[in-house]
Amino acid sequence: MKKITALALALAMALSLTACGGGGSSTPSTSNPTPSSSGGGSTGGADLSNLSVTCVVPYDAGGGTDAVMRGLADAAKGSFKNISVENRSGAGGATGMLYGAQAANDGSIVTMITVELATLEAMGNNAGLTYTMFKPILMVNSAASAITVKADDDRFNSLEDFIEYSKSNKVQVGNSGIGAIWHLAAAGLAKTAGTEFNHVGYDGANGAITDLLGGHIDAVAVSYAEVNSFVQSGDLKVLAVMSNDRLEAIPDVPTCKECGYDCVLGTWRGLGVPASTPDEVVDELYRIFSEAADSDAFKEFMANTNNVIEIMDGDSFNTMIGEQLELYTGLVEDLGLKIG
Repeated sequence: MKKITALALALAMALSLTACGGGGSSTPSTSNPTPSSSGGGSTGGADLSNLSVTCVVPYDAGGGTDAVMRGLADAAKGSFKNISVENRSGAGGATGMLYGAQAANDGSIVTMITVELATLEAMGNNAGLTYTMFKPILMVNSAASAITVKADDDRFNSLEDFIEYSKSNKVQVGNSGIGAIWHLAAAGLAKTAGTEFNHVGYDGANGAITDLLGGHIDAVAVSYAEVNSFVQSGDLKVLAVMSNDRLEAIPDVPTCKECGYDCVLGTWRGLGVPASTPDEVVDELYRIFSEAADSDAFKEFMANTNNVIEIMDGDSFNTMIGEQLELYTGLVEDLGLKIG
């Protein structure tokens, strides 16, 4: 079986929460983390009931990150004076996350931080953004990459078809931004398979999926949740998923590992505020959003959209991001993708 290198395998193990979350079931799973001093406690929190909160999504509307944030914001709407979602896309997610990191530290601006917080810095195209500019509140969601093509594309009826075709033909694989996780996922698969893809970056997965539907690119390597509706409508088909286990929603679709390519890669999503935000504000935001994530309404929304709930408290989340930055830096160097 083909391997991506020892470093990438270590990364895959570090991402087991992502891969298993993305590959286990369409039924959301939650955990109950131990309260911590940063984004994990409910005592001594500030009163935010009269606060107007804007939730920044660093990608275009319509993608998976946007959907999860809107579902969570809707579940938390009774806890603030009002809550809204604002899309600030650009630079593979760096534009919106940088805006959120430099916003007011009173809890009025909450940013959905994603795995690109680590991958962009590892790539060197982070526009000055670093994960230490945030104080994480909690992780909410994880998902594995799914190699997806047009349903009527007779060139590709299996992952092996896709890989073999790519060895003698140029294939264009869309992603949510150069240096973003779906770019690295596709690059990791290509490295494992001993081939090359032409990577096409967009500001969020929605643009890539739109171009795939229009026949302008050959495939996307985004999460299944982001292509689910088009798979169900018969417009797209998934060749394989980059998880340890098959998805319950598409049990007939194999994992890349089953196809002989040991590549397990995916994303995570959570909430963060500027690093200077007082702990009592972060604690209250943790209480509000963790309760929202545990609500029946959010669980139903996530199940219906094939998204998996994966909760991690702020301190644990912060530690994980730092560890993944180190691992992704090694993967980027191993794949020759370093920019700056």
